[in-house]
This record gives sequence, structure tokens and C-alpha cells, in this order.
Amino acid sequence: MTPVMLRGAVLLVSLLVTSVLGAGIAAASTSGASPAASALSAAAAGVPCSVAARACVKLSTNQAWLLSNGKVVRGPVRVSHGRSGFRTPQGTFRVSFKSREHISSIYDVAMPYAVFFNGGIAFHQGDVRSRSHGCIRLGSSAARAFFATLDRGDVVQVVR
Repeated sequence: MTPVMLRGAVLLVSLLVTSVLGAGIAAASTSGASPAASALSAAAAGVPCSVAARACVKLSTNQAWLLSNGKVVRGPVRVSHGRSGFRTPQGTFRVSFKSREHISSIYDVAMPYAVFFNGGIAFHQGDVRSRSHGCIRLGSSAARAFFATLDRGDVVQVVR
């Protein structure tokens, strides 16, 4: 092999190594992206609500999501909802108020981290294994996240 051919071979190998390493570095840098930067779009994640929604509930699968600008920021999380005779209403609503240590005046039960969006209907911490009187019950961690994230006026969508 002549010196010119050897230099050409070294150059070719160098280019191949650089391109393989560059691709690996690029892949590594995107996999470490912040959760907000790598959040899935709601549509890609199978969320059945509009991009205007800040919170989405799918009654048929007992799931809920928190969204921001059409991207999933939390969820799906497991929920329970209204039992027979106390169905959770479907539709598009707005958060009306929040109460961290709410006690139901109707049923005299604690509703921690309550976020009301349709009259007496709210997201709140509760047992997700049993049905409610119409509210959306969330586990402890999810209830805190919904309470911390949602603000008065935010759009909540509830779908079948």
C-alpha cells in the first residue's frame, strides 16, 4: 500500500468513526432531555381531549391527564368517577375554585386537594378503587399534582 493510499484509508476510517460517534452523541443528548422538552403531544399519547384542555378525563378507561399547550405533562393517571345515579357529567368546563382541605357539605367527607370544575364536581384525593358521587377521585400524588397545576379558569374536558 502506498503512502497516499494509506492516508486515504486513514481518512475514510476517521470519517466513519466521526459520523458514528456523532450519531451516538446526538442520541445520548436527546435521551437526557428535560421532561418538558421530551413531552409527547396529547394526540400522539392518545389523549382524547382538545389542545385547549389543561386537564382531560376519559371515563371509559378511568384515566386522566394534565396537559400544557397540547403536550402531556402528567398521565395517564388512574381515576374513579361517579357511580350509578351519580354519573360524572361529560363536557368542557372551567376550574372555578380550589380548596386544599375541603369537607363536602353534602356528604360530610374529606375531599383533600379539591379542584372544582362543574358546580359540586371536583378532582380530589380519594380511593380510586370505588366509585364516587360524581367527583373524579385521584391517588395522593396525582391529586397534589392536579391541585398544584390547575388554576381558576383552566379548561377541563371529560369524555366518555
